[in-house]
Amino acid sequence: MSATDPASLKTAAALRALDFVSDGMKLGLGTGSTAEAFLDVLGPRVRGGLNVIGVPTSERTAQKARALGIPLGTLEQLAPLDLAIDGADEADRKLNLIKGGGGAHLREKIVASSSKRMVVIADRSKLLRRLGKFPLPVEVAEYGHTTTHQRIADAVAALGYAGIAISLREKDGAVFKTDCGNVIYDCAFGAIRNAAKLAAALDAVTGVVEHGLFIGLATTLVIAGAKGVEILNRQTP
Repeated sequence: MSATDPASLKTAAALRALDFVSDGMKLGLGTGSTAEAFLDVLGPRVRGGLNVIGVPTSERTAQKARALGIPLGTLEQLAPLDLAIDGADEADRKLNLIKGGGGAHLREKIVASSSKRMVVIADRSKLLRRLGKFPLPVEVAEYGHTTTHQRIADAVAALGYAGIAISLREKDGAVFKTDCGNVIYDCAFGAIRNAAKLAAALDAVTGVVEHGLFIGLATTLVIAGAKGVEILNRQTP
C-alpha cells in the first residue's frame, strides 16, 4: 500500500493516537473503519502487557475488541472515562465533527460526553473548511418518525435550509435500525453555515433522539495525509 492509500492513512493516524494512551486508562472505543484501525493497533499492545479497559460504542466494536483480546466493561461501571478515541465522517479546524455514517453516533456521543478527552483520528480527506458535504445523520424514535421528519424539515427550513433532501436510511432493502432500535434520517445540507446553531435547532425537535453534529466534544484531531500526521488541538477561550 502507498503512503496515500486510505487504509494506510487510517493506520498511521491510529498509531499516532496510541501516544495518548497510557497504562491503566479507561477508554471509549469508537465505531467505523478508522476506529477499527485503532483497535487493530491497540490489540497487540494489550497482548504485550498494556493494561487498559474499553467501553465499546456499538455491538460491532464490541465484537472486534473481544476478538483482539481487549478487555471491555460498561459505561455505567467505568465512567468517567479517561479518553475516547473515535473516527469522524467530517471535521473542521475548530474540531467540530459530523459522525454517524455507521449509525452509532448516539452511543458515540454518550461515551464522548462521559470522557475527559476525545481524540479523533481521520485521513486528510475528512478535514474540511465547512461541514456538510457528508449527509448529517439524525437519529429519531421509530414511533411516528414520518411526523418527526416533517418537524426536522420545518426546523432546518427556518434556518435557511429549505428544500434539502432528507432521506430515511435503508440497508439491504430494509429500514436501517440502530443498536438502540431507532431509525435515521440523512440530511443533505451540502454546506452548514453555523454548526452550533443547527445542532441547537435539531436538539429542540420532538422525536429527535440525537444527531451527528459533535460540537465542543473533540479535544484533539489526528489527521494523516501524504506529508505525515498533523495534530490539531481545540483552542479554549
